Amino acid sequence: MNSPPIGLTVPPPTSDVRLRRTMLVMLGLVSMFNYIDRTVLSVLQEPIKRELGLSDGQLGLLTGLAFALFYATLSLPIARLADRFNRRNIIAASLATWSGMTALSGLATGFGSLVAFRIGVALGEAGSVPASHSIIADYYPPEKRVTALALWGLALPAGIMFGYASGGWIASALGWRLAFGVIGVAGVALAPLVLLLVKEPVRTGSAASAKADGAPPVGEAMLFLWRLRTYRYMLIGTTLHAFAQYAMMSWSAPFYMRVHHMPLADVASWLALMNGLGGGVGIYLGGRLSDAAGSRNPSGRIWVSAVAMLLMVPAALAQFLVPSLTASLAFGFVATMLMFFYYGPIIGVPQSIVPPRIRALTSAVTLLVFNLFGLGLGPAVTGFLSDYLAATDGMQVTSLRYALATVILFSLAGAGCIGWACRFYAADLRKP
Repeated sequence: MNSPPIGLTVPPPTSDVRLRRTMLVMLGLVSMFNYIDRTVLSVLQEPIKRELGLSDGQLGLLTGLAFALFYATLSLPIARLADRFNRRNIIAASLATWSGMTALSGLATGFGSLVAFRIGVALGEAGSVPASHSIIADYYPPEKRVTALALWGLALPAGIMFGYASGGWIASALGWRLAFGVIGVAGVALAPLVLLLVKEPVRTGSAASAKADGAPPVGEAMLFLWRLRTYRYMLIGTTLHAFAQYAMMSWSAPFYMRVHHMPLADVASWLALMNGLGGGVGIYLGGRLSDAAGSRNPSGRIWVSAVAMLLMVPAALAQFLVPSLTASLAFGFVATMLMFFYYGPIIGVPQSIVPPRIRALTSAVTLLVFNLFGLGLGPAVTGFLSDYLAATDGMQVTSLRYALATVILFSLAGAGCIGWACRFYAADLRKP
């Protein structure tokens, strides 16, 4: 089968395995660079802190709120463009923007300039994920969608793995500034390949949900999402979990360097393995087990995430509280695996209960709430709590340990909310 000219739309290619796989691989690579560019700042926090004289609170703002505020709020307007225009082009432009800003981060001279460059990264990354979710949903039928999105979601642990590994290794050899430059330039080089290899699909959906050719007004779409109780409670639960998740992801490298006195290169290698292998297994199993459970009972697609979050909490507490480095790394692997089980379901379940013309908007709303409160506040609150404990209780070395142990408890509440969402999924699937 010959591919149509670049820039034209193609019919839903459910039978064209080559075209579908090419799309999934390319969008996976884009997403991988998304997480590489986020992670590299986390692993470089200690050398940046020493050179620029930053506090834990400032580092928490850099890895959290300063990024998330712009990333989350801009996802909505860009997603509206993705619901109307060529999604492939939006993804390529976003990739070039955030990668260029990552490269420029190596020129930072202080907290203010580094914040400005991270805002630029957020501006670019805001356009990629909702458009990718929408394209993948149009390439795959509902019964395969969660698994496909979970496979695409493997870019998250892969990106974290390469972000930790490449950032740590390059910084150890050449310094943190060149680490930003090398990684940013590599992302810019990928953008033309997206334009070349990804084809824009025709938007698909059920006859009931495709009555209108255009995307509905934002207010109408937001009201529709709010009335979907499955989506509402899943979003609340996942956001609470994200508060703990992003705190763990942002502060694990400083934790192991301060508390267990690991060198940067060793921390980078271990966290790359923990997040790449453990996170990848978690995302894949979360997607496959959710689809398998959902084939017997629709609410099973959601229950898997709730159970995994519940089990993650004791493993994560052990990771940060046990005195043994070996035991901490082992518990960290288990906690990371369970932490990522939710990823496929939180994307795939909403895509199956909303009309096709608001799929990108749905993902953008998820990103807005998830990132603003999870990514935005989790690392920042942990950083300020660490500063407070170090100043008031004299725990200069161990303050981060107890700050992390505190924020992990948010995942317990998250598990409860996601479990509650199971009660409404079957009814929401039947809504027109």
